[in-house]
Amino acid sequence: MLLLCLAASSLAFTSIANAETGLASYYGYGKAGKGGELTCAHRTRPFGSVLRVSYSGRTIQCRVNDRGPFIRGRIVDLSVPAARALGMMSAGVVRVSVD
Repeated sequence: MLLLCLAASSLAFTSIANAETGLASYYGYGKAGKGGELTCAHRTRPFGSVLRVSYSGRTIQCRVNDRGPFIRGRIVDLSVPAARALGMMSAGVVRVSVD
């Protein structure tokens, strides 16, 4: 039982440690996902990992398939389908949380 509790708490700390808040933008060029797949670029997360991105009460899941963004203060670049799903197309750059 103690081992189970330790394992569960370590998973909770890992997910909290990976949470980020910052600016997100979107891009309409380069590596597109297959058929409207929700994809993104992140500087450090492994390729193929799935991120939960939240903005203004909406949350999407997108797959990391590129590196970036390389503009100070931005933590993630979303593909156009991902930006549409998140509802950020008209704003261009928004504050998001990433898990």
